[in-house]
Amino acid sequence: MRNHLSVIPGWKPLLVLALPVLLGIGAVAAAYLYASTTTHPSPVTAADAAAAATASNVDIPAPAGLLVHVVGAVEHPGLYRMKRGDRVYDAIASAGGLSVEADITRLPNLAGRLKDGEQIKVPFAKGSTGTTILVRANLNTATLEELEVIPGFTSAFAQNVIDYRTNFGGFQNTRELVEILGMSEADFVVARRYLTL
Repeated sequence: MRNHLSVIPGWKPLLVLALPVLLGIGAVAAAYLYASTTTHPSPVTAADAAAAATASNVDIPAPAGLLVHVVGAVEHPGLYRMKRGDRVYDAIASAGGLSVEADITRLPNLAGRLKDGEQIKVPFAKGSTGTTILVRANLNTATLEELEVIPGFTSAFAQNVIDYRTNFGGFQNTRELVEILGMSEADFVVARRYLTL
């Protein structure tokens, strides 16, 4: 006894024609559904990204390094991006060094390490009448005591200056402090405002 189920006589040729049509209709429907569920984003500006990050409480990483504010008696006061581990004298050097109006007896700790957000204040020298006083030391005639109060000069370095000018007849320019006596560039940028020949 054979049980054959015959749905439609000649169904095989009909299936060959209907299958591609059904697959095409399914593909069009799938593409339509996919396109309607995805949104096309508009171009995002930096301001939009920052506003979106603020609104969603996402932390945006800060630029690398420290941001310090150098004010007072420097050549170019302002905000400066410094490397971690830099010292106060590095920040003053970045600001162009001390101006001629700086009070070298009341400077901040030049060897102090910088902290992010720190403000470095370089005081101005004021006389009793409120006028600015500038005292410059002559490299070829200054005493040991006069040289020791110049920023960047230690007692030993001041003695080296006196020994050099005694043995070699004096300085031709202030740059010789770096080139011959080995003073650092950062110290020289600060000290040069207080030196003359």
